[in-house]
Amino acid sequence: MYTTRLLPGLFNISIMKKKTIFIIIGIAIALFAVWYFALRKKEQVVVLESERPKMGYISENVTATGKVQPVDTVAVGTQVSGTIKTLYANFNSKVKKGQLLAELDKTLFEATVNQYQANLVSAQSALIYQEGNFSRQSNLYKVGAISKADYDNALYTYTASKASVNSIRAQLASAQKNLSLASIYSPIDGTVLSRSVSEGTTVAASFSTPTIFSIAKDLTKMQVEASVDEADVGDISKGERATFTVDAFLNDTFKGTIQEIRLSPSISSNVVTYKTIINTSNDANKLKPGMTANITIYAKEVNNALLIPTKAIKFAPDSTLAGKYHLSWINPEKKPAGADEAYVWVQKGAHELVQKKIKTGINDNTHVEVLSGLSTADLVVTNAEHAGKGQAGTVSQAQSSPFMPKRPGGNRRK
Repeated sequence: MYTTRLLPGLFNISIMKKKTIFIIIGIAIALFAVWYFALRKKEQVVVLESERPKMGYISENVTATGKVQPVDTVAVGTQVSGTIKTLYANFNSKVKKGQLLAELDKTLFEATVNQYQANLVSAQSALIYQEGNFSRQSNLYKVGAISKADYDNALYTYTASKASVNSIRAQLASAQKNLSLASIYSPIDGTVLSRSVSEGTTVAASFSTPTIFSIAKDLTKMQVEASVDEADVGDISKGERATFTVDAFLNDTFKGTIQEIRLSPSISSNVVTYKTIINTSNDANKLKPGMTANITIYAKEVNNALLIPTKAIKFAPDSTLAGKYHLSWINPEKKPAGADEAYVWVQKGAHELVQKKIKTGINDNTHVEVLSGLSTADLVVTNAEHAGKGQAGTVSQAQSSPFMPKRPGGNRRK
């Protein structure tokens, strides 16, 4: 009877021990999971990005802004003061050399001419009289009939009459010239860009010549006045190629050539720029005077250069790569390269990286021209990506999984 009563207690103790064991095992599994997924140092997978040098075009460019202007512009004004009576040309008018553009009111000019013409006739009549009088007085003086004083007085009056005629003749010529200047003619063949006055406007030419018209000689030939920064002006020279765009025709690229770099600087907000004149053709008449141009000047160009990505000369292996690859250094002290030199790393086989020193040329911040030190057979390292082993495997599976949705049209990109 005693034994029968102890059996249920022993059974309960056995169950409690089993529960405790399961709890311990669960805690152990949880701790292991936390360590494995959160605290364990994941194995790093290193993926090298590399590229072989290729032949291609590269250029060193200078950018600037400027204004489109006609090559030759003439300001047409008036040399005499007066009131504009008639205008024979307007904005955008096509004019020929010698064509009448405007006329001033000629009333006062004609009156002045008539006045001097009358004065001249009077002076010429007086001269004829004084000439005859001097001839008579001269004969009388020769025979002693008059005194030397009377002779001198007759000579003086005759000489003054001749001077008066010449003076009035000159005044008449000036008045006739002013009358002719009241008609304003075009000095060149061209197109009227601007008109500064209207009919009835009074223009005063006392201190300066008022501008009435501005005429462009040939709008099929234009020039761009580019403002080049002082830091870039040393890289450009006459005859170099340039291209530019204007806001009105963003899809069109216009071509030009540097004609001159003017030595006179322009200073604005402590920024020094130099005017650079770029000649261009305007056969399609798309370019208009005053348009803003966004300019690219090709300071240096190479059509068949050996090129590598710019990031290749910035790459340097770290300690992670040192544990996975054999590194062959030629510059272990990491001394900086010269102005036209750089160091790159070339992959040899599966587990070796070799450092090489190269001579560089043009650098457009995307590619670098290699003058010596590499060939198209070299495999140049441009970058190294580090990822956990599990992550790398996940990316690889996602890229190759047949269950992932695919891009319409395959992998082709345009």
